[in-house]
Parts: sequence; structure tokens; C-alpha cells
Amino acid sequence: MLRHVFTRFWSSSGEIYRLPQNLSKVISYDVTNFRNHSKGIFYDEDTFNDSSYQTSPKYRQNRNFNKFQRRSRFEDETFSENKFQRRNRFDDETFSENKFQRRNRFDDETFSQNRARKFDSFNRQLEKPSFDLTEDILKYFYIEHSDVANRSIEDVESFRERLSISVAGTDVPKPISSFNELCLPDKLHEIVLQQGYSEPTPIQAQGWPIALSGRDMVGISQTGSGKTLVFLLPAIIHALNQPEVAKVKHESNPQVLILAPTRELVKQILEVSHRFSASCNLKSACAYGGASKYNQLRELKDSNICIATPGRLIDFVAEGTVNLQHCTYLVLDEADRMLDMGFEPQIRKIISQIRPDRQTLMWSATWPHEIQDLAEDFLNNYLKVTVGSGELVANPNIKQNIHFTEENEKRESLTSLLESIMTVEGNKVLVFAQTKRKVDQLEAYLSNVFRYNVLAIHGDVSQSRREHVLFEFRRSKSCVLIATDVAARGLDITDITHVINYDFPMSIEDYVHRIGRTARGSSLGEAHTFFTTEDAGRAKDLISVLEQANQEVDPRLFSMHELQSRYKRKSSGSQQWKDRRYRSY
Repeated sequence: MLRHVFTRFWSSSGEIYRLPQNLSKVISYDVTNFRNHSKGIFYDEDTFNDSSYQTSPKYRQNRNFNKFQRRSRFEDETFSENKFQRRNRFDDETFSENKFQRRNRFDDETFSQNRARKFDSFNRQLEKPSFDLTEDILKYFYIEHSDVANRSIEDVESFRERLSISVAGTDVPKPISSFNELCLPDKLHEIVLQQGYSEPTPIQAQGWPIALSGRDMVGISQTGSGKTLVFLLPAIIHALNQPEVAKVKHESNPQVLILAPTRELVKQILEVSHRFSASCNLKSACAYGGASKYNQLRELKDSNICIATPGRLIDFVAEGTVNLQHCTYLVLDEADRMLDMGFEPQIRKIISQIRPDRQTLMWSATWPHEIQDLAEDFLNNYLKVTVGSGELVANPNIKQNIHFTEENEKRESLTSLLESIMTVEGNKVLVFAQTKRKVDQLEAYLSNVFRYNVLAIHGDVSQSRREHVLFEFRRSKSCVLIATDVAARGLDITDITHVINYDFPMSIEDYVHRIGRTARGSSLGEAHTFFTTEDAGRAKDLISVLEQANQEVDPRLFSMHELQSRYKRKSSGSQQWKDRRYRSY
């Protein structure tokens, strides 16, 4: 400090000026106003009035520091608070409440209670509610037609054998053979007849009596068998006969819940449901990812039938906007596909929110162990209805053509094949590729060389674009749609005449579902598959599917299967030799 004081009296000429007059004053001031040495010493402007000092460079430097000090010395706690209050002078208690209400206009007291009841924020899991099981559910609505009741057991067994229907369980209702034997409300019966159906499909003939009897059921049938109506018509009758649920603000209380794996399948079921439920003054709504939550919640309000994918429904249940405690009719459509997509944890959480004495219908194309475990856990005294062998079988109405080619020849083969198909006016073609990138590449290529309308759809396409593409594909008489496996299930367009597998799928199940997009109902269709040497590992499964569907098998498939088997045996023997050699050491 003394060094700094001494430099104060040293003039630019090297002489000490007026030391006796100012020494005592300066020393006392410096001692009382000394700051941290690392930050320097700061003085007020009126410390010295001497004109010679005020003209010195040191004084001007200190004066700048003093200006900064004057600007900074009011930045105390009180000033900071006042400054914050000035910036936020409108953010008082009333404004904060209004602002919170505007941002969360649905988060009133009732909504908060529902959310607290539904969701445990600490464990991040849905809490299992307590159900009032004192009131029984009305589930039996089947009225057996006199012709069905008078039918002998021998005639029933002959009918089932002729349609390849097998039923496992006790007290199985007799199947119906015509729509006149299905006792429905007059409005529903008229709409069924207006659809132009001639007679029930095998799964409908046996499935309707079981579902209307209130029994739990597992249905195993091939794609395009008409199973959607099997669970929708009983669902509508079930909802019509349930007691009215008290309406709760900002909460949906559906009586029927239908779970499906993809948004395309959800929208397809919703379209079918609208045809029948509207005439009965019932409201159907859907919930799936990739679309506005607000619009879906608005549609779900006061809805009787909810059709949803598991992921989006879990969000709504956790938020307290959908209450499943009044749901008494549950459908798991394409349960095998939902398990393949990893939805089993979500399915189990959703079912935990539904009454245990509900009626449950499960639908699957196969009967693997995972589906069996799910049925044992959630179905009570259920009946299993199988149409066909119970294994994954292709529709025999589809003519399957295998084209042997190489990867670099596929594009030319596709072009020539489409040109030959489109010579017939009105043909509609669905082309499957394995990756999104290849779908975009094929769309760009065919749009340049092909004169027909070419569309594309895959997982990265927005929901609005998907709906537009599918709308265009439905209304066009001659059109080509290129897609990934997002269109392998849930795409119910009845006039698709040809399916082309540009890339062979990763599993034989996906192959069967792909070609099942044609020959819907009782119509005929064709499937074309490009098979390369890289696909030789799937030759055995493809041969099995072709033989089960009574299709002609090309001898080259047997040759490729034999070569693949030899290669596997050779690789296995080489690996065994290596293991034996390593063990000898």
C-alpha cells in the first residue's frame, strides 16, 4: 500500500510535490478505502482538488475506475430485486395463475386427481386400480337360430371339416352357415347385407356364435379371412347393452378397447367400425402415434369404442385422459405381430387397467409359445378356433410366381414385369422393398420410366402423407405403390391384383403377410417374388409355403436348398474340427 501512496506524490518530472500539505490526508484516506491489492485502489473524484494531479495520467486512470465504481456500487441486493421486479412487473400472483391455466387448460382438479390415481411418478409405472366387481357384466347376447339349433352333431362336424375349422374347448356353440342364421339387430343386419357378402367366411361362421355368447376366444386364421367383422359386430352389440357410464370432464371411458400393432391397421378397423356403429348411435375413435394428441383426445371424448396402438394408449392412460376401468370388451388384433414389435410390456400394463371379468378376444396368424402364454395369462376358459392347419399358410387363391435373378438385374426385371402387368387396364400393383432408401430410389426410377402413377410409403413418411398416398392408391384404377413392411399388415384394399416382392423379406411370416395383401376375401390375386442366390437360406421355408398352398415348386428352389444344406454341413464339420483341435491343447 505504501508503494501506491508514494507513487501518488511523484510528478511526471520525477519531483515530489506538496508532500507536507497532503501527506496526512492521503494516508488516512488510503488506509480506510484500501481494496484488495489484486483489484487495485479506487478513489472518489473529490479526493484531491489539486489541478496538477488532476492533469496527470494516473489521475485520469483512477477517474475511469471511479466511474466504473459509481456504476457498480448500486448493484446491491436491493437494486437487483428491484430490477427483477421491473422486468417482471406483470408477473404477479394472479397473472401466474392465469398463465398456468392457459398452458394447462385441461389440468383442473379432476384431471389432476385422475393422473394421480393412474400414474406413479416415482416408480414411472401405471398403478393397478381397484375394481368394483359386485355388479356383473352383461356378456351373453347370442340368439340361436332355429335352423342352427335343429342341426345334428354329424352335420356340424361335416360342416367344420369341409371348411377346415377346428375348435378346442368345452361347450362350443354350433356354427352358422348363412347370414340369415345370424340374429342381429335390424339396422346391423341391413348394413351387413348391403356390403354384398354372399355367405360367412369360415372364421365368421364359427366366431360369431362364440363372441356373441360372451366367451373368451382365440382366433387363428390367415390374412384376409374377414376376422375384423367377427369381433366388431359383437363389440357393437356389447356396447349397446352396457349401463351408461357417468361422464367425467376431460376423461374418456370406452366400453370396448381394440388394440392393434400399426396405425394403418388401426385406421382400417376404425373405417369398418364407422360403417356399423354410426347407425347404432355409438361413437368410435382411435389413438395412434404420429398424429396430434389434442385431436385424438377430442375424438375420444364420449367414445364407446376405442381403437388404439399400445404406445399411444399408454400415454393417454398415464396422463389420466383415458380411463379403462369401465372397459368390459377387449380385442387383441394380430397379437403375434404386437409381440414381434416388442409391445408385450405395454399390453400387460394396459390389461392391468381393465376389469378381470371382461370378455377378451385374441387374434393371431400363428400359435407360437408366446401367444399361448399370453392367452393363458389373460383369457378365462377360452375357446380356440383354427381355420386351416394352424400353421402359417398362404392363401390358396394367390398364384405365387418365383423369378430367379441377380441383384443387379432386379431393376430391369421389375420394369418388364410391370409393363406386362399394366397391359390389362385396372390392375393395381403393390411392390415391397426391404429398406426405406430403396423405396425412394425405386419411386424416383419408375416415375421417370413409367407412365402410370407411382406412389411410395415407408416409416419416415409423415402421417398426413401416408393418408394421402393410401387415398390416391385406393381411388386410382391403375397404380403402383412401393412400400416397406409397414404395408404388409393392416392394408385392406380389396382391388390389389398383384404383389411384387422386389426384395425377399427377412422371415417367411412376412412373406405370407405381404402376398396376403392381394386376393382379399374370395377374390383371386398373383404374387411375384425376385429370388437371388443370397436368398438361398430361405429356400426351405419358401418350398414349404408353396407346397401347403398347392403351388408348383420350381426345381431350382430344391437345388438351391440342397446346396445350402451342403454348405451348412461343411461349415459345421469344419467348426467341429477346429473345436476338437483347440481342445487337444
